[in-house]
Amino acid sequence: MSAPSTKATQVKKAVAPRRFVFLLLDKFTMINFAGAIEPLRLANHVLGYPVYTWALCGEGGGEKTCSNGATFKLDFGLDDIERDDTILVCGGIEIQKTTTKPVLNWLRRESRRGVAIGGLCTGSYALAKAGLLDGKKATIHWENQDGFSEEFEEVKLTKSVFVMDGNRWSTAGGISSIDLMLRIIASDHGEDLANNVADLMIYSTIRTDQDTQRLSIPTRIGVRHPKLSQVIQMMEGAIEDPLSPADLAEDVGMSTRQLERLFRRYLNRSPKRYYMELRLQKARNLLMQTDMSVINVALACGFASPSHFSKCYRSHYSTTPYRERGTQGMPGTAIAGRLSI
Repeated sequence: MSAPSTKATQVKKAVAPRRFVFLLLDKFTMINFAGAIEPLRLANHVLGYPVYTWALCGEGGGEKTCSNGATFKLDFGLDDIERDDTILVCGGIEIQKTTTKPVLNWLRRESRRGVAIGGLCTGSYALAKAGLLDGKKATIHWENQDGFSEEFEEVKLTKSVFVMDGNRWSTAGGISSIDLMLRIIASDHGEDLANNVADLMIYSTIRTDQDTQRLSIPTRIGVRHPKLSQVIQMMEGAIEDPLSPADLAEDVGMSTRQLERLFRRYLNRSPKRYYMELRLQKARNLLMQTDMSVINVALACGFASPSHFSKCYRSHYSTTPYRERGTQGMPGTAIAGRLSI
């Protein structure tokens, strides 16, 4: 890779490095943190001088432990930072517990000062809880989308790998933070530098904010049949008001019997059973990610009767909705947020 010209180097060296402040929440996931910080290091490596610096902060200062047990020493606590800094909130498991009042107050305070703030993985939850994503586009890991959309109706949730809406950013977790940082590097210092960094990371396909985070339906189910994929997409889009097998079949130009045979052949279950599993999966996500009542969860997943919902849930998961949540039916009990990777 070619080195920058001396003249360009001298001009850029006169500009102060841009600093990223990583807010590490308890039990944050390492993969999204590493995917964000390493491109910054490599950008400095390629250029031969620092254009980026970073610091680690967190509630209480001291240390923070991520979800895999590794511990990181923090540079400071929830102190005031420079207005030119950029905050990246690193979320992880049990995000509802780790998004504490001091964290929310700090994010709101820095937001009022005009600081750019992003959420990595479930860090988007912390931004939304602080009210920093109201009226804005955002994303979060697909496993957390059901609960997020129920709790934060003001946020325009997308399925993108990352979103940049003004000075509010969010990523879907995993390695999507790499894509966000490469976009930032390209914006700050040009596509050539971003591509060099990607090459060093053996990252051959840089995704944009137009790319979605989940695999295509054919890839997920291991079957490439256009009508089957179309029906499953319709099912996923109509969880609260389920469509009948007859309606699904008619919409793709098939008879109900043909639809039955199609599902039996490729998925070894009936359309009705597959649809039920989709609805129960969403119900489980809502039970574990939100404090919605069991009755409201049942309604959100297309069950008119709580008793029918409980019966179906027990049949599929071998436990009741109340036991799954751990509240034993007690109203008003807070639950721990669930997280994916």
